[in-house]
Amino acid sequence: MGFKVDLNGDNTSVVNDGDMYLWRNLGVNSWPTFAIVGPNGKLLAQIAGEGRRKDLDDLVEAALLFYGKKKVLDNTPIPLSLEKDNDPRLLTSPLKFPAKLAVDALNNRLFISDSNHNRIVVTNLDGNFLVQIGSTGEEGFRDGNFDEAAFNRPQGLAYNAKKNLLYVADTENHALRMIDFVNETVQTLAGNGTKGSDYKGGGKGSSQLLNSPWDVCFEPVNEIVYIAMAGQHQIWEYDTSDGTTRAFSGDGYERNLNGSSSTSTSFAQPSGISLSPDLKEAFIADSESSSIRALDLKTGGSRSLAGGDPVFSDNLFKFGDHDGIGFEVLLQHPLGVICGKDGQIYIADSYNHKIKKLNPASRRVTTLAGTGKAGFKEGAALAAQLSEPSGIVEAENGRLFIADTNNSVIRYLDLNTKEAELLTLELKGVQPPTLKSRSVKRLRRRSLAEARVIIVDGSSSKEGNLFLKISVPEGYHFSKEARSKFSMEIEPEDAAVVEPMDGNLSPEGTAMLHFERSSPLASMGRVNCKVYYCKEDEVCLYQSLAFEVPFKEVIPESTPAEITLPYVVKPKTSTGSLQLPVVS
Repeated sequence: MGFKVDLNGDNTSVVNDGDMYLWRNLGVNSWPTFAIVGPNGKLLAQIAGEGRRKDLDDLVEAALLFYGKKKVLDNTPIPLSLEKDNDPRLLTSPLKFPAKLAVDALNNRLFISDSNHNRIVVTNLDGNFLVQIGSTGEEGFRDGNFDEAAFNRPQGLAYNAKKNLLYVADTENHALRMIDFVNETVQTLAGNGTKGSDYKGGGKGSSQLLNSPWDVCFEPVNEIVYIAMAGQHQIWEYDTSDGTTRAFSGDGYERNLNGSSSTSTSFAQPSGISLSPDLKEAFIADSESSSIRALDLKTGGSRSLAGGDPVFSDNLFKFGDHDGIGFEVLLQHPLGVICGKDGQIYIADSYNHKIKKLNPASRRVTTLAGTGKAGFKEGAALAAQLSEPSGIVEAENGRLFIADTNNSVIRYLDLNTKEAELLTLELKGVQPPTLKSRSVKRLRRRSLAEARVIIVDGSSSKEGNLFLKISVPEGYHFSKEARSKFSMEIEPEDAAVVEPMDGNLSPEGTAMLHFERSSPLASMGRVNCKVYYCKEDEVCLYQSLAFEVPFKEVIPESTPAEITLPYVVKPKTSTGSLQLPVVS
């Protein structure tokens, strides 16, 4: 394999690492892994896992400062052509990367998780707009009525017809939410907006943290919500009778391992889940192993239906595009799965841009729609084109509805016709959300998995000062080029005025922030810090900190508060420590 990378910024190339040359030479062992390479070709940092954008931003900023000072970088902007500018659908569609779907057959409703608009859209089965939940399109984590509620990249949906409820896998809020169409409210059932690392569970409500729930299905007899917990490679369950959320199957290791029990079974980023007609099994789109698996709802054990490596459970790279039977089948990152009323399993084979059918008895897989090439084309199903479909559901009338994610449209395929056609659902009355201006004071429910959280005593004062006092160990000093920084967030967003809201720490690691409360009610503040510190002639390190400062209900006539936020950073001893070029 040949590839070209231009370090001067005059040109740019995308490397298709089909032979895994870079993968092996960089020592990558998980997906996704982000590598930052300097102009001299040396590896500066590696970050594994999702949700690391802020860390990437900070590392790149530090490297740009360092190499910019050495004048080895060409800062001429690279011309970019955005995908949305090349495809009018991405500009005209009222949806933005729709992810998953659900159907209410009795009331003729289609539910759409409009993921990048951070909302749920409801239409009838003909595409006529009914209602939306989450009206602003802004990411957030709020319960309340349909206009007040906020989501963050919602994915899976499951409908409880008996109680007129819709369960939502609110993926980037790491939460299970519930939409009550009777009272027109949204309620959080599990999770609190931060990513968890609990592989057993058993907690109730917001005390039980989740990790990237990607899909859900509802078992109506025992009233259990099953959750495909992609972030930690497990299937969880939420018991509606007592509000308990716990792990149901999978030991948490990322692999394609089938076993007779929940503890002898491993999944690899399960991203789709659907129940069998007899409610004895759930069918799983095990995305990272590119396989479809069956989960026994009595034992928690699993068996393979199609795709994946039958010998090496750790091999997550047996993928491709090949129809056939059982293990000879090749899929590529399937995301959506639905068991139809005919007992067949329908698959949104995302990276193959196809819809496929799996017979669970014979384990035979056949292609129903798509050419294997990303695009947008209607007509005869096998000649039509999709672009990374991720959601699929069947309506009562025998139609498959498909979330054609990268085309930002909803497609449908009629299973009752002899010559199946793939068409686009016209969404009538659906409008893009009205975005509100973002407030710099809003407390974003970001993941704190990589940050050291320090909770300090709060204050009942109407105003006061926060003193940041960060120290480094003996022999270390704060980086002079990559300046350590802070930012302040408040929830609710108008609860206080803070000056400054963000800035750099002094060379001694200090800063002072003045706050004045706008409301006497209790609120929460968070001071986020990125600390860069170095040892002479060695690599520099960084530490992510988050000081949580509870502002208690204001006591009238209280004296101004003086709150110190101290911390001594220490080099990490684990192999996960990140390294930066020396910028001292």
